[in-house]
Amino acid sequence: MATETGVPVRLLAPAKINLYLHVLGRRGDGYHELDSLVMFADLGDTLTVSLAPGQDGPSLTLDGPFAAALAGEPPAGNLVVRAALALAALAQRPPAVAMTLTKRLPVASGIGGGSADAAACLLALSQLWQLWPAPAEEPALLGLGARLGADVPVCLAGRAAYFGGIGDRLDPAPSLPDCPAVLVNPGVPLPTPTVFRARRGPFSGPARLPAPPPTVGAFAAELAQRHNDLTDAAISAAPVIAEVLADLAASPGALLARLSGSGATCFALYPNHDTAERAAAGLAATHPDWWVQPCRLVSDRCDLP
Repeated sequence: MATETGVPVRLLAPAKINLYLHVLGRRGDGYHELDSLVMFADLGDTLTVSLAPGQDGPSLTLDGPFAAALAGEPPAGNLVVRAALALAALAQRPPAVAMTLTKRLPVASGIGGGSADAAACLLALSQLWQLWPAPAEEPALLGLGARLGADVPVCLAGRAAYFGGIGDRLDPAPSLPDCPAVLVNPGVPLPTPTVFRARRGPFSGPARLPAPPPTVGAFAAELAQRHNDLTDAAISAAPVIAEVLADLAASPGALLARLSGSGATCFALYPNHDTAERAAAGLAATHPDWWVQPCRLVSDRCDLP
C-alpha cells in the first residue's frame, strides 16, 4: 500500500451492510453486545487526501449529492477531521493535509458512511505518511479506530467479517458468494442512539453460519433464519421503513429483504446482477424521492474502479 510521500491518495469508503444483526445484551456502561455479519458494497463515498504544507491543520472540502447534509456541521465534529487529528497525534506528524470528501452515501443511514469515511482517512494518511506496510492490520491503527467509533475497525479491515462485542471484536467471515443487491434509503436520517433507545423485547443469541454458503440462494436462505433485532425499533422511529422493506420483498426476484444496521437503509439480495438492476429501476421509478442503488456485496476489499 506504500506510496511516495506527497502523492495524493484517493480511496473508496464503501457502504457497510449488516446482513444480520442480533442484540445479545446490554452492558453496564449502556452499550449493547452485538453479533453481526458484515459485507461491503462496491459503492460508497470517495476521499482524496494530499499534503498541504503551511496549513495549521486539516482542511475538508465536501462535494457530492449528500454533501449538504454535512455542510452545517462544525469541522471539529466531523469524523474525518477527528480521524486526521488523532492519527497526526499518534504519528507525531503535523496535521497539514487537504481532504476532499465526495459524499455519495446518505447520512445517518445504517450503512457506516461516517465510519467508512473515517477509516478511509486513516488508511489514506497512513499511505501518505508511509507509516506502516499494512495499515489495515496495524494494531495501533485499529485501536485508534475503535476510539473514534464502533464501526471504524471493521471499516478499516474492509472485508467481510463477524462483528462482535460493541464492534471491538472482529472475526474473519467464511467464504461468501458475491451478492447482487439493491440498497434503498427513503431519505430519513435515523441516528443510531435513537433506534437503540427504542428497542424493546428479549435479547437474541449469536447466530454465526454453520458452513460457507455455496450460492447466493443458499446464503439468503441461511440469512432468513436470522434477523435484525433493530427493525421494529427503526420502524417505530421511521414508519416508512416498513414500506421500503415491503417493496423490496415484493420486487421481482428478491431472495431476502432486510434493514441494515440501525437503518433507515434497507437492502435486498437477488440471484444475479441483471435481476437486481431491473428491481432497482422499478423501485426508482415508483419512488423517485428514494435513494435506490444496485450494487454487489463482496467479501474482499473494495477499490475504486
